[in-house]
Amino acid sequence: MIENNKSSLLQSLFESDQTQEKINSITEKIIGCAYKVANNLGCGFLEKVYENSLAYEVQKSGLSVKQQEQIKVYYEKTEVGFYEADLLVADCVLVELKAVRNLDDIHKAQCLNYLKATSLKICLLINFGNPKVEVRRIIL
Repeated sequence: MIENNKSSLLQSLFESDQTQEKINSITEKIIGCAYKVANNLGCGFLEKVYENSLAYEVQKSGLSVKQQEQIKVYYEKTEVGFYEADLLVADCVLVELKAVRNLDDIHKAQCLNYLKATSLKICLLINFGNPKVEVRRIIL
């Protein structure tokens, strides 16, 4: 019995490592695409321009991407509303885009709330509002 538990634990850890590697690979691709968009467009556009451009680049990189995906929010198992994710990539990474001078704590809090609502583990907060793109990985 102990051997089965040990084997099950090792398998679980192995699968967890594989999942983490997959997510890291996806986030690296997204970040690379964000830099490409920033280098091509620069700063000064509305958020929607960056959203459309990043979605295009992410698709070109071979990843699935959904724009403005409606995600239901539950409170005590009751649906209480929804929000629209800027991008949902490969059904496992949320991407929240900004085109502001400075990221604030409220932007991080927004990402954390989105992660809690979806049960996903990572959100990339990407700001195109400065000459150099700013990327933060928010992990739940």
